[in-house]
Formats: sequence, C-alpha cells, structure tokens
Amino acid sequence: MTIDTVRAEPTDRRREQRGWYFYDWACSVYSTSVLTVFLGPYLTSVAESAADPDGFVHPLGIPVRAGSFFAYAVSLSVIVAVLVMPVVGAAADRTGRKKPLLGAAAYVGAAATAGMFFLDGDRYLLGGLLLVVANAAQSVAMMLYNSYLPQIAPPEERDAVSSRGWAFGYAAGSLVLVANLVLYSAHDSFGLTETAAVRVCLASAGLWWGAFTLVPLRRLRDRRSRPEEATAPGLRQLAATVRGMRRHPLTLAFLLAYLIYNDGIQTVISQASVYGSEELGLGQSTLIGAVLLVQVLAVAGALAMGRLARTYGAKRTILGSLVAWTVTLGAGFFLPAGAPLWFFVLAAGIGLVLGGSQALSRSLFSHLVPPGKEAEYFSAYELSDRGMSWLGPLLFGLTYQLTGSYRDAILSLVAFFVIGFILLARVPVRRAIGEAGNPVPEKI
Repeated sequence: MTIDTVRAEPTDRRREQRGWYFYDWACSVYSTSVLTVFLGPYLTSVAESAADPDGFVHPLGIPVRAGSFFAYAVSLSVIVAVLVMPVVGAAADRTGRKKPLLGAAAYVGAAATAGMFFLDGDRYLLGGLLLVVANAAQSVAMMLYNSYLPQIAPPEERDAVSSRGWAFGYAAGSLVLVANLVLYSAHDSFGLTETAAVRVCLASAGLWWGAFTLVPLRRLRDRRSRPEEATAPGLRQLAATVRGMRRHPLTLAFLLAYLIYNDGIQTVISQASVYGSEELGLGQSTLIGAVLLVQVLAVAGALAMGRLARTYGAKRTILGSLVAWTVTLGAGFFLPAGAPLWFFVLAAGIGLVLGGSQALSRSLFSHLVPPGKEAEYFSAYELSDRGMSWLGPLLFGLTYQLTGSYRDAILSLVAFFVIGFILLARVPVRRAIGEAGNPVPEKI
C-alpha cells in the first residue's frame, strides 16, 4: 500500500499529530489493565468455577483444562485478527477512508471490553467471546492507527512522533493502573466485593478507550486515495507482498527471527499475571504493582538500549536482550511461591528489556526494507507479527494442559528466545541492508 506524502502546514500537522497520540492514550489501557493484569486471572477463576470435578470446561464439547482457557482464547483472538486485518487494510487503501474503519474497530473493542462488567459466576464462554472480539478489534485498530504515521509526519519527524505516541500509551496505562490499584485495594471502602471491583476495572478500560478515541477521530483526516494506489483484496495482497519479499531473502530471514522471539515476548506479557496469581499465589495488588514497575522501567530500558545500540549496533543489542529474556524466564521458573519481592525483581528484568527489544527490532527492520516499499513491507510486518503471536499462548496452554504446571508452561517459552537468537545471529545484516538498496550505517 502506498501512503501520501505529508503536505499539511506545520500548525495543522502538529494538531493532527496530537490527535494521533491520543489513540495510544485511549487503547493502551486495554492492553495494560485488561489483557496484562486483570482478565487472565479473573477469567481463569471464572472458568475454574464452571469446571467439572477433574478441572475441565467443555466449550463446544471440547475438554479444556480451566487453567488453559484464557491462553486458548488469546490464540483464537489473534487468528481472527489475522483473517480480518488484510480485508480491512485493503478496504482502507481502496477507499482512503481509514478514520471510519478505525472508529468502528475501536468502538467494537471498547464495547466488548465494557461488556466484561457482566462477566461473573460461571460465564466463562461469555468472557472468552468478549476477549476474542476485543483483542481482534484492538489489533485491527492498531494496524490502521500505525498506518497514519507516514501521513502525519515527514521522515525527519517520524522517530519523535512515534516515540511520543508510545510514551502517551505507557503514561495512560500507568495512570489507570494506579486508579485500579486504589479501587481494588480499598474495594470495601467503595462498597464493592473483590470480584465486583475487578469487573469495574475491566469495564472502565472500555469506557476510557471509547471516550478518548473521540480525540483522534476529531483530529485525524482521511486522504483521498488515488486509483494507482488500490490494492488486491486482503489475503491476496498479503500473499503478493510475501512473494515479492522472496527477492530479499535476508530481509525474510530477519523477519522470521523477529516473529519467533517477539511471539515469546507477547506471550510473557499476556500470561505473566496468570503465572503470578495461579502458580505463585500472589494477590491482585501485587500483580498491579509489578505491571506498574514494568511500565516505568520499559521506558528507561528502551532509552538505555538505544544508547547501547549506538555503541554496539542494534543487532548485538537485540541479541543481548534475548539472552536477558532467557535468563529472566529461567529465573522465573525457580521463583518461590508467596514471595512478592522476587516477583518484583522478575518484573524489573522484564521491564528493562521489553521496550528496547521491540523498538530496536522495528528500527533494524526499517533498514532492510527496499526504498519505495516501506508501507507495503511494514504492513506485512504487522500482519505477520499478529499471525505468529498465537503460537506462544498455544504452547503455554498446551504445556499446562499436559503437565498441570505453570512453571513448566513459563519455561517452555524459553524456546522462542533461543531459536530467535540463533536465527538472528545467522542474519548478515550489513549484507542484507546493502541488498535491499539502502546505505549501511556505521553501527548496525
């Protein structure tokens, strides 16, 4: 897909950029409060209340261990997102009307999240359905949101604009988590039971998402599409892009390495709270505090890894972060139950490598994209990212189903970082950049 060059006056461009930041502010609360903190443990407890004496629930007649239900639902949501994203992306390119599609995806996700208020008793199927809808809608909306960046910022501004949007998201996540922590910890003072407080926290994320989405919908503008910019329908366009990428096998080799280790990263993010609550017996307040620590240290870690990349190159820095991920997960396997301090140490380790691993991976990939193919390749990057990120939750869920141990499940994720390390180490990035037709930086 081709994207218009920025032509707006500086004042109009700044206004549109500020509106763009606010979508990250709006939707990051879902990722942080819902997906990372509250929904995993809560939906697991709802499934357990509906389980048979052997600990299994039976959606569509399929026996599923209650402790695996959340992980399977996350996997299903990603599969749904991958099927929908190419279709929506092609429609956005053909019509030039991204904003209505962004609004539709955002409000479907926000409504599903707000509907989690009604998730109580043994309604695990309702919880699974709302999770699939909200997570898939969030993926589609983020794809459209990211595609605005080249339209609202000229090349010299994109790093700064992208970083500010990322910072807005982390700031919103931290702010709402603090409010969640107050509400959850003092739920008696508010006249709420513990489960009611969790349901309010879940629903409030949907209301936040919907309310602040109004800002980007007011400030972002659609660009008229040109006939030559039309793309093939969804999956055919993705297939054509992948076929074209075969002319750059080293770029594909990096993309494969990234997809594998990023799948591990995404699974740790989504399953860490389940591990903390179910295996380590930690309370919700501890989990919220740990996620807050991750949020704060992710910013510091990204800045520190950026400095390391200037000295040692992005590839070496990413490889070092994958070693750190492996050590962190290995340490997580041995964490004693009921020891919040050591869980905070684990959270600190995750936070220090989280932001930098993903930020440097994106910047390194940008060097491997042939000139004139930026939007098309990053579209495949986003779709492929979502397409692979069902495998980690599936492995986590299967490992728990087969062993009954969350420790074994968390340790199984080490495979993603080890394999990703090996594949990335084998990519000659300097040659890959040259073959893509780009100048090779002094440090890469």
